[in-house]
Amino acid sequence: MRKLENSELERKSVSDFKLATKTPISIILDDIRSLHNIGSVFRTSDAFLIEKIYLCGITAVPPNKEIHKTALGATDTVAWEYNKNVLDVIENLKSNKTKVYAIEQVENATFLDNFQPTKDAKYALVFGNEVYGVSQEAIKICDGCIEIPQLGTKHSLNISVSAGIVVWDLFQKLDPKK
Repeated sequence: MRKLENSELERKSVSDFKLATKTPISIILDDIRSLHNIGSVFRTSDAFLIEKIYLCGITAVPPNKEIHKTALGATDTVAWEYNKNVLDVIENLKSNKTKVYAIEQVENATFLDNFQPTKDAKYALVFGNEVYGVSQEAIKICDGCIEIPQLGTKHSLNISVSAGIVVWDLFQKLDPKK
């Protein structure tokens, strides 16, 4: 085995990225405190051609040098918008036939490994505050909740880790080649 050089990775240019067919997933970040989490979600979103990121509440927006540290330019490729009220974003997406799921531990949540997305649907995933999670108000208007099964003592993952796990799982399940 030989480690690939950067020139061998077939990276898209910014303009190619913007023109590429996107994975039918958007991400909603609500009240995220950590600028590193925000940047990391941008970077994951770039990697999997996510349609859009919605930044809500206290979530910081680009340009921001702390977001940039982990995003590494993904704020220039991934479409994003800011809206103070997460409930407005959820309602708007649902009215445009997007299925909205909170990533949260709730009664009757669907475990991620059991969640089967429909290949012709669009999805939005809500990730909440690092301490308080997704608000109960947002959970009430979502189409459902997805929980990442956890077996340890913490039952808590960093937002950027959760986003990476869920996006990768849905990306694979939505792969049109399967």
